[in-house]
Amino acid sequence: MSQPPSPYDFLPAVASFEVRSDDVAEGQMLPMPQVSGIFGADGEDRSPHLAWSGAPEGTQSYAVTCFDPDAPTGSGFWHWVVFDIPASCTEFASGAGDTEGSGLPDGAKQLRSDAGLYGYLGSAPPPGHGPHRYMFAVHALSVPSLPIDTSVSPAICGFNMFGTTLGRALITPVYEQS
Repeated sequence: MSQPPSPYDFLPAVASFEVRSDDVAEGQMLPMPQVSGIFGADGEDRSPHLAWSGAPEGTQSYAVTCFDPDAPTGSGFWHWVVFDIPASCTEFASGAGDTEGSGLPDGAKQLRSDAGLYGYLGSAPPPGHGPHRYMFAVHALSVPSLPIDTSVSPAICGFNMFGTTLGRALITPVYEQS
């Protein structure tokens, strides 16, 4: 089975900057805390630590997303979307994206995942479907806030980021269930 492309390949090129994590690593299996318990994969639905640096000049806010392009849906699967993150914030502690967003900075807002739940939803690909990529992206935006509220879909958030994204930092761990 061929692998779907990265959704970012179809957007205008933007500057890249650095993102790192104490919890997840590029190309490595997600640890169990970042796997889903809600969807029955024996994990904890705990958002990973993320820290970023080197965002482009003019950055006024950030958005953080987690997307699985390999989900068998025809449209991928959004696991987490946080927007209106102040430009002064450059790190999320592990677990910051709980259902209440209790570890997020003032002003930051979470959208519902494609499962209809607020907060980070860990990975739970279908058993035997092979490895899935979990694209954690930090988007540097040229606006202090997006003209949306928490009732919109992740796709609408992405649409509103189009044209305001100055840079993007990616870290893409994987996960599969046998």
